[in-house]
Amino acid sequence: MPTYRPDIYSRSAILDPYPHYRALRDLGAVVWLRRHRLYALPRYAECKATLRDDGLYLSGHGVAANPAANRLSRGTTLNSDGVEHERRRKLVAHRLMPRALRALADSVDQQATSLVDAAIQRGRLDAVTDLATALPLAVVPDMVGWPPDRREHLMDWGAATFDVLGPANWQAVKALPRSLHMLRFARRVVRDRNVLPGSMADELLAAVDEGVLSADEVPPLLIDYIGPSVDTTVSAISSAIYLFATHPDQWALLKENPALLPNAINEVVRYESPLRAFTRKTLRTNRIADVTIPEGARVLVLYASANRDEREWDAPDAFDIRNDAGRHVGFGNGAHACAGQGLARLETTAMLKALVDRVERIDLIGEPTWAVNNIIHRHHRLPVQLIAA
Repeated sequence: MPTYRPDIYSRSAILDPYPHYRALRDLGAVVWLRRHRLYALPRYAECKATLRDDGLYLSGHGVAANPAANRLSRGTTLNSDGVEHERRRKLVAHRLMPRALRALADSVDQQATSLVDAAIQRGRLDAVTDLATALPLAVVPDMVGWPPDRREHLMDWGAATFDVLGPANWQAVKALPRSLHMLRFARRVVRDRNVLPGSMADELLAAVDEGVLSADEVPPLLIDYIGPSVDTTVSAISSAIYLFATHPDQWALLKENPALLPNAINEVVRYESPLRAFTRKTLRTNRIADVTIPEGARVLVLYASANRDEREWDAPDAFDIRNDAGRHVGFGNGAHACAGQGLARLETTAMLKALVDRVERIDLIGEPTWAVNNIIHRHHRLPVQLIAA
């Protein structure tokens, strides 16, 4: 089995991961990460097959690359399998189904339009703060029921809950206090019951009163949905704006043919996957390709590498919204596919529709920077100027 010695979670690798992913894919279908003691799966076919076999590759022992975070995430939908996973997911997932999201569509479209109109008036802006973050923060906290007076911490806390799911490196260690702060606050919210009426949290508390679940189960479920529902959308929207700014021909193509919008969103998520990777624990000894994976081992499912696999995509390093990218694994796959991906698509669609209708050109006016996070791949700063149509 080939071994890869560089640290794919180093700061430099997080900021420029694609050379590492290509090197891993060139080595084989399974590569041993000696530094992290993980079996990495860098190719598309093995990643997708592993994600779809949740009876053999378990999430119920955690999906982090370190044991402390796997203990901390107990009680979440992500950290569960089988019947328990279905039970937790059903408690809240109905709010993220297409029918429920259609009721939100007009409101999300209006929010996106207002943000884009204000951004055009401003001229120069940071697309991460003023567009990509502003829209989900206007939608998700109300849906979940998070108290209005503590929303200024959500981005920082949400990023920390992802950061701790990497290996036990400095990134994870310094994020741990913020992740614990979010958990403590979620417990206080449940105790004080100061949630928004009619929200997801309100519904979960009603289930507690009915004896369907315990009060201790509610805080992890709140964190389970509010963090990922914000961060993945911020990643998708900011990546879309960046890619269309740096590929003006693709922007012109989308403006000429807005029917390509669903394709465009899939291509954005394929090209700049919001999630880098999660682990799974093997239930028993098995084989992937020609490599034996022992019982209890950790496999690292590299979503972002799979979405650039030369064996699956004709031109993986080219951004082209005409690609049939719907089979990407940017939001996972199988039973544990991201429950909030429908909401992320809805918000990203609303933002791009508003931009297509009102903006002739998106210009970069400074050097973009990437956030340093073990799991989430997104911009930290994206200075742009919107040229009105």
